[in-house]
Amino acid sequence: MTSPIEPIRRYHDELRDLRRDLHAHPELAFEETRTSGLVAERLAACGVEVHRGLARTGLVGVVRGRSTASGRAIALRADMDCLPMHETANIPHRSRHEGRMHACGHDGHTTMLLGAARYLAETRQFDGTVYAIFQPAEEGGGGAQVMLKEGLFERFPVNEVYGLHNWPGLPPGKMAVRAGPVMAATDEVQLTVRGRGGHGAMPHLAVDPVVVSAHIITALQTIASRSVNPVDAVVVSICSLATSQVGVFNVIPDHVKLVGT
Repeated sequence: MTSPIEPIRRYHDELRDLRRDLHAHPELAFEETRTSGLVAERLAACGVEVHRGLARTGLVGVVRGRSTASGRAIALRADMDCLPMHETANIPHRSRHEGRMHACGHDGHTTMLLGAARYLAETRQFDGTVYAIFQPAEEGGGGAQVMLKEGLFERFPVNEVYGLHNWPGLPPGKMAVRAGPVMAATDEVQLTVRGRGGHGAMPHLAVDPVVVSAHIITALQTIASRSVNPVDAVVVSICSLATSQVGVFNVIPDHVKLVGT
C-alpha cells in the first residue's frame, strides 16, 4: 500500500478552509447542529454512508473496504464541541459567537477525521469496515456515554477504536504514542464558601469568604505537592472564582463560588 500522505496533501487547502470555518462557528455541547450538518454534507459528498441522530447531534460515517470478507471493523473518533469562553485572538477566522471558542482544537479534530474519511472512501484499499464517529459534548457533557447508551456499538460493532488529540507542544508533522493511558481523567470541582457579608470598612463584623477562599486555593496546591506520590501525575487547578457582590468595591460578599478541576 502506498503512503496516504501525498494524496491527502491535495486536500490541504480545502481542509484548512474547513477548519477555519468550524473555528469561526463554534457550538457548545449537544448544540453542534451546524457542525454536524456540515460534517454530514462533506461525508455524503465523498460517498460515505451517513447515520445521524446519535446523542442528538452525533453522527457516524461508514466506509467499507474493497472487501469486507474479514469481518473486521475499526472506528476513528473525533469530537465536535467548543468551550464556553471568549476568544481574544485577532485573526480573520476568530469566533463569531461571544462566549464560545474552539480553544481545545475540536475544530481540528473534526477536520482531520473528515480528511481521513475522504481518503478512505476514495481509495478503499482495505478489507473490512471503518466507522468515522463524530462525537458531541466532549467538554463535560458526557457525549460519548450518551452515544454508547443509545446503542453506538450495537449498531456499529468494532474490534478497535482509535482517537487522537492535538498537542501544540509537539513539532509540526510529529505524533506521539505510548503504551497505557496518555490523557488524564478529569473531574469538575465546585465549592461554595459561605460567610457573612458586611461593609469593607468594618471587616470585624463580617465573616469574609474571600479570605477563606484564598486560603483554600493555596491549600489545595499542597494536594499535588504533599499528599500524592511524586511519581504520580496529578493536577489541581481552581479556574474560576466568583463572589456574590459583582463589581462592588466596598462590600464584603456573603459567599464565594470556586470552580476547578
